[in-house]
Amino acid sequence: MFIKLCLCYVLAQVAAPAKPFSAVSDTDPLVKYRAAAIERWEEDIRKLEQLDEKESDPEHAILFVGSSSIRLWETMPEDMAPWPTIRRGYGGAKLSDLAVFVERLVKPHQFDALAIFVANDISNSKNENQPDKSPEEVLELYKLIVSKVRQSHPTQPIAFIAITPTSSRFEVWNQIKRANQLIEDYCDQDETLFFIATADAYLKDGKPNDGLFRDDKLHLNRDGYRIWGKLMREAMARILPEHAATKGTGA
Repeated sequence: MFIKLCLCYVLAQVAAPAKPFSAVSDTDPLVKYRAAAIERWEEDIRKLEQLDEKESDPEHAILFVGSSSIRLWETMPEDMAPWPTIRRGYGGAKLSDLAVFVERLVKPHQFDALAIFVANDISNSKNENQPDKSPEEVLELYKLIVSKVRQSHPTQPIAFIAITPTSSRFEVWNQIKRANQLIEDYCDQDETLFFIATADAYLKDGKPNDGLFRDDKLHLNRDGYRIWGKLMREAMARILPEHAATKGTGA
């Protein structure tokens, strides 16, 4: 009887249809983003990986990753001095893109803190194929990014730089504020996660101060980056107090 039951089980397994590929893919939280992210950004990511091979990371560095505001911050060494930095920004990245590539951008580096800035998931998009995400979706993607970073860097501080108020996207500022708040609340629950607030520095009479932005009213100009640098230095003095005094940025 026992042999008969075993034979029936084996035959049933052989006859069972193979699990469809789509069902396997459904376990991937990035399944709806991965292909488009690779198609659009793979070349950019490879260029950054080539940069990793050419450059040596400074000791006790702060790694900045994210979208075009990081990529365009060419005066980062000057604005962040004396904090040593590594800059790995690319194009108009979204958190959904960064979640796909974050391991490749972060794992090769040794750093004392990681700072992330991505501002394109809520952008007043008119593209039906790439609609804006909800603040809740933004939060979930950030949680996923943190979990991926923790696989290679389990204890280093991670700081999210608040999405900046800009005239080009002020129509969706309430949604952006909500996303910022959700991420700040999430960071408050973990002593290794930090939120760097920036909005007050870029608002004037309740509206974005266009004098701190380029003509596109989206990206920071030189004055805007100087302010960003000051805010980042102050934040790192709080996040890395053991190094702040040696850099002359202690309280």
